[in-house]
Amino acid sequence: MSHSTVPRSSAEAGTPVKTAAASGDAARPREKRVTRKLSLRHRFRRDRVLILMTLPAVVLLLIFNYLPILGNVVAFQDYDPYISDNGIVSILHSPFVGLENFQRMFDDPDFWNAVENTLVLFFVQLLLFFPIPVLLALLINSVVRPRVRAVAQAVLYLPHFFSWVLVIAVFQQMFGGAGMLSQLLRENGHDGLNIMTNPDTFPFLLTAQSVWKDAGWGIIVFLAALASVSPDLYEAAAMDGAGRWRRMWHITLPALRPVIALLLVLRVGDALTVGFEQILLQRDGVGPGAGEVLDTFVWWNGVRNQDFGYAAAAGLVKGVVSIGLVLAANKVAHLMGEQGVYQK
Repeated sequence: MSHSTVPRSSAEAGTPVKTAAASGDAARPREKRVTRKLSLRHRFRRDRVLILMTLPAVVLLLIFNYLPILGNVVAFQDYDPYISDNGIVSILHSPFVGLENFQRMFDDPDFWNAVENTLVLFFVQLLLFFPIPVLLALLINSVVRPRVRAVAQAVLYLPHFFSWVLVIAVFQQMFGGAGMLSQLLRENGHDGLNIMTNPDTFPFLLTAQSVWKDAGWGIIVFLAALASVSPDLYEAAAMDGAGRWRRMWHITLPALRPVIALLLVLRVGDALTVGFEQILLQRDGVGPGAGEVLDTFVWWNGVRNQDFGYAAAAGLVKGVVSIGLVLAANKVAHLMGEQGVYQK
């Protein structure tokens, strides 16, 4: 009795079977997403409203910030503003001296003394002043009661509105030769102390004044960054057993890191500008040897001595070095994984 043999399916025989859909997907090449770059005309039509809104600000920026840069030609001239009543005509008729002003500047020991004082003051303020707003922001942010937090922030922020004349007058009444500290020492049989005229402590005096006046301003920036942190992160960390210090280390400080990097880049770029008005008011008290910085050096030679070309050369060098410092600090921020002033 013969039996008809029924062939087994390929699936029963153990041979893998590709479905039509699978074979079709394998055969079809992957479609690449093509992004077409818009032309300048299409981008202008798309963003024309925003461009018109920012146009007045751009015009003001060009007039008051970029157009005066052309005046740096004075650094290469023996500029005499009294040749004509018109400043532009005076620039056109002042003789060119090439790099003579720069050569005088690099050979001047007073210039290098100003550079040294500027850098010393910058590093002292970077180490002692820059971390204080961060620490105060963390302290205020840890306060639970909103009213206490608001009062503390207002008290710390108030000195920012004081002029430098008032700030220095307050410090003079406290730490001057006839100030409160000296009188207290004399009443207890000790010699008086005049910190305001001591060249050795002058950088620390300037840093203390800056902390008292401007630390509250920096607190606002860091508190704004902390306000963007979700409370759910703190609650989740607390449920996992993280204490206050561990939550601050793993949540709060990483949230402040981009802001700290940005402000640090800007601070490094502003390294050669350490407070013109503040130092000028106290320069005569400690003497030019300790109180002369680049800003006061430019003012003294340009305004007081009427040597405009020489002062312009010093200011131009300061500006070029400051731009280089900003670019270098921003590059370091990129290497650390932060955005900095601008993205890559």
